[in-house]
Amino acid sequence: MVVPVLAADLTGGADARRWPVFAQRAVELGVRAVFSVPLGSDAVAIGSLDLYRRSPGPLTPRDTAGAFTASDAITLALMRAQAQAEDMTAQSSGEPTSWLDAAESGHEEVHYATGMLMVQLGVDPQQALARLRAYAYTQGVTATEAAREVLARRVEFDE
Repeated sequence: MVVPVLAADLTGGADARRWPVFAQRAVELGVRAVFSVPLGSDAVAIGSLDLYRRSPGPLTPRDTAGAFTASDAITLALMRAQAQAEDMTAQSSGEPTSWLDAAESGHEEVHYATGMLMVQLGVDPQQALARLRAYAYTQGVTATEAAREVLARRVEFDE
């Protein structure tokens, strides 16, 4: 099930403990609260609407309603754009015909790299994916780019 993530205080408490590295970096940049509302349906997320605030505290009921209304509007716009792209003829070059095709193109590589890290490190899938994401974060690259490095055996992880 896809649910929103509402972190009202990155300066301390449960939110800071849940994401210690992210919270520290966000606070250094002046962010005290972050709210991530999924784009898509209850079953499938195609992205998220991320809202950041300089002061800690929960969203007001009005702001919460506005965030969900905006996420619904963005989801509808993206689905319409995808439908229009699917109506067009695919380019002979084999390039993705829409933003969604491009976004999905890296998922397979991330899954394969996660499997390689599971074997290499002797960990479960969640831990392997977390290690891959952590590596990507520290290197300033996307998870897909980090996965490509793992698949090409240009980077190895220690236990």
